[in-house]
Amino acid sequence: MANTEAVRQEYPRPQYVRDEWMNLNGEWDFRFDDGNVGESQMWYDGSVLDRKIIVPFSYESKASGIGEETHHAGVWYQKKPKLPARYEGKRVILHFQASDYVTKVWVNGRFVGQHTGGYAAFSFDITDSLHDIHSEQSIVVKAEDSISCFQPRGKQRWKNENFGCWYTQTTGIWQTVWLEFMNDASIRHVKITPDIDSRSVKFEYQVDGASGRNLRVETAITFQGKPVKQVSSLVDRERISLSLDIASDIHEWRVMLWQPGQPNLYDVELTLYDGSTLVDRVHSYFGMRKISIENGFIYLNNRPLYQRLLLDQGYWPDSLLTPPSEEAIIEDIDKTLEMGFNGVRKHQKIEDARFLYWCDRKGLLVWSEMAASYEFSDQAVHQFTQEWSDIVCQHYNHPCIITWVPFNESWGVPQIYTERKQQAFTETIYHLTKALDETRPVVVNDGWEHTVSDILTLHDYEEFGEQFAVRYKEKGPIVNNERSFSKHKLAFAQGHEYKGQPIIISEYGGIAFKADKGWGYGSMVPTEEAFLKRYKDITQAIKDVPYVCGYCYTQTTDVQQEINGLLTEDRKPKVDLKAIRAINLA
Repeated sequence: MANTEAVRQEYPRPQYVRDEWMNLNGEWDFRFDDGNVGESQMWYDGSVLDRKIIVPFSYESKASGIGEETHHAGVWYQKKPKLPARYEGKRVILHFQASDYVTKVWVNGRFVGQHTGGYAAFSFDITDSLHDIHSEQSIVVKAEDSISCFQPRGKQRWKNENFGCWYTQTTGIWQTVWLEFMNDASIRHVKITPDIDSRSVKFEYQVDGASGRNLRVETAITFQGKPVKQVSSLVDRERISLSLDIASDIHEWRVMLWQPGQPNLYDVELTLYDGSTLVDRVHSYFGMRKISIENGFIYLNNRPLYQRLLLDQGYWPDSLLTPPSEEAIIEDIDKTLEMGFNGVRKHQKIEDARFLYWCDRKGLLVWSEMAASYEFSDQAVHQFTQEWSDIVCQHYNHPCIITWVPFNESWGVPQIYTERKQQAFTETIYHLTKALDETRPVVVNDGWEHTVSDILTLHDYEEFGEQFAVRYKEKGPIVNNERSFSKHKLAFAQGHEYKGQPIIISEYGGIAFKADKGWGYGSMVPTEEAFLKRYKDITQAIKDVPYVCGYCYTQTTDVQQEINGLLTEDRKPKVDLKAIRAINLA
């Protein structure tokens, strides 16, 4: 790579932007710690890290410059940045967009904290550990990963080789690392909740440094550069909130809604003043949109929504879980829209925030799905609950996310059909998610054996449209657990029943061309003509079922040994994308 310091340099958190920041991606010192001796031997001084890695790519990926797929339980990193002198006197926050799985951090030899989890973003205030602003700083990171099935791992394998639909693991830093420079008084977070029925938006602010100061926060909303509303609020406590009527005469409809095809976004500038002194400025945005369920159907902005989703696993051949560039993110979204899909089910992965930003901008719906663990235990419950809570809060403001999916196919809760304790866990996560976000549907155990769930989602890889039509001709036997529908699975776990939820076929298809290696669902097809015929037959059969209100086709791209994508791993179309679009929109 010609310029290792130019890797993934775009702003990493586009939903909440400050101007004063510094990207730490690029070349870092690196070392494996297979004997787990680094801490006792004080590797956090950085002197023994004897090789290089390109962050934010995991060592397993070719893009990292290492490309070794063997599992290593411990890895170390070091970066020695010099901070710009203009930030002297500022608080310095070290951000990790994602690092898998236990991440420990030292700054200039001083331990500043650790985080557990592979998919949520996290940060540390490192101000008190810094040398003089004019000196070089040392940031050392140790990442500990495991092959434990109690750990939320998604599609990362826990064996030495790929198998089934599990792929090369990701260890350590795999999203952007960066610094942010702030004053003691700052707006830590804002939660933005639109309400199209009242034409209002609610802001809930969390403000640091409120005690003993004369703080006020100004909220300025614009649409395409035109002022909509501006209000000033005194900050008399750490958390304050306000609701604003945003109806405006700058456009004929008073309020511009967000939806596929018309992804209207309002921009927000938040400024914090201490008396007359500006101490913080944040740029954000929101979309006025509403997801609701009525009479067994899903509505977007009070109109019926038929969802044409594409299962998207977010793997790339050279960079694995990490998008290689912003252009690669945009390419996937553009091709999805080109094929006539209006959304994606981001499968077993919490995606890069830049992906969600571009879905917001381009109007692509997203089902956000948590990475699964694969065994049930107290440890698994604790780890899953903490990380899922963080993820819901971190991504709440993205209008593109319309559904939360914490569980899939009984992974991590393998006895959920009969075991009350595992059922209770999923019910708890459902209600926890609702406590954090009452605005979106929550799907509990996508695919089958649902407990409490706002949508009944079914996975069915039936090859033939005619057989699918017969299977789903009568709704009652399936929703009432009188008949299995796929892999001998039933719709609900014992003790739970259908309560009129909307029904979506949230996995189907998986068609693959004949090949010497790899696999797809069902029989492989020999030609593009056969592919398109099968795709049309099964997709139309789903659309013909009157009580089904959407589908999710498997999948966007091939992923390693799983060769059932509409695109190859390097994003080349396997079939005419216009033909796929015509079938989807027929």
